[in-house]
Amino acid sequence: MTRFINVLLVLSLSLSLFLLPQTSSAQLRRNYYAKTCPNVESIVRNAVTQKLRQTFVTAPATLRLFFHDCFVQGCDASVIIQSTGGNTAEKDHPDNLSLAGDGFDTVIKAKQAVDAVPGCRNKVSCADILAMATRDVIALSGGPSYAVELGRLDGLRSTAGSVNGKLPQPSFNLNQLNSLFAAHGLSQTDMVALSGAHSVGFSHCSKFSNRIYNFSRQNPVDPTLNRAYATQLKQMCPRNVDPRVAINMDPNTPRTFDNVYFKNLQQGKGLFTSDQVLFTDRRSKPLVNAWATNSNAFNKAFITAITKLGRVGVKTGRNGNIRTRCDAFN
Repeated sequence: MTRFINVLLVLSLSLSLFLLPQTSSAQLRRNYYAKTCPNVESIVRNAVTQKLRQTFVTAPATLRLFFHDCFVQGCDASVIIQSTGGNTAEKDHPDNLSLAGDGFDTVIKAKQAVDAVPGCRNKVSCADILAMATRDVIALSGGPSYAVELGRLDGLRSTAGSVNGKLPQPSFNLNQLNSLFAAHGLSQTDMVALSGAHSVGFSHCSKFSNRIYNFSRQNPVDPTLNRAYATQLKQMCPRNVDPRVAINMDPNTPRTFDNVYFKNLQQGKGLFTSDQVLFTDRRSKPLVNAWATNSNAFNKAFITAITKLGRVGVKTGRNGNIRTRCDAFN
């Protein structure tokens, strides 16, 4: 009998250890706030719509904010925290300094709108508001809408040092991209799909200037760049250009979330090395070609990928809380 009980204990422990990695994302579900704040999605959508009417930068800024947040410490809104005298927060790491203020402002205003409803006050996390706002800017920009999984708590720490090595760089090759995404449980297909978000992104000239001026001794201009496009980039980004100048990632439909990003790659019009490599590397090229001709297939893959991204590093229990203010700890 004792042996039987011991076997049961071992099996029980093994099962709990097997399930442990799933517990953080297991609490995520649709309609998480059905009882506590039933209208939260429409409240957030209205706030996002109003913000987007003020400036289109809201769309790429919010989308990029979500990605940067999830890739560092998980989707916990830690990237929104302001630095204090005793702590330099994530948002002030060099890799995050180019995040547009409109993304932060969108989440803060949406949080204020939610908390203005008496029954919802302090019931909805900033991390969930960012996830909802991201879905909304995508849909409002012409991209697909999808059901957002909710139930994240806000993170309890935010340090600049935690950003080191966590975000993809414009110079990355396919191996580097795949390795970084795989660390978060995301496949190459997910990576290529999420790269499609550059359909509405923008970049400062310094992020790609090496491709048009100092690529190599033999080729000052990256030979994978479309020549006419390279000339256009030089005109928009002359040497010693104002560092505040920003260029659209998609030169054709910069205000529409669509599959034109992949068509651009086919023509040598990927702004970053990490964009163009998706077409020049034979391993990812088939996906680029497929999605360049089939927007529905891209939208479906993107929904799958961003849903998986939203499950990364979710905080539960004592590992998180619901902030009163999105940019400061309670």
